[in-house]
Amino acid sequence: MNSLKDIKTATYRPGSFRQTLSAVLWSFFGVRRSANHEADMNRLNPVHVVVVGVLMATLFVTGLIALISIITS
Repeated sequence: MNSLKDIKTATYRPGSFRQTLSAVLWSFFGVRRSANHEADMNRLNPVHVVVVGVLMATLFVTGLIALISIITS
């Protein structure tokens, strides 16, 4: 029962879209301060982070494919 409460608490965090996007972009870059990481873990909704991460990875791969297609044509 306690874990259900933890899950509800984790998914109702008030992080904004901009904060989520920023955290995902910094993680793609690979440079994060420990303090910023901890703040993001407490502030951001993990479901939103996963969704934005998948979307950004898709955009990245699509961009690379388009760039390679343009260069090779």
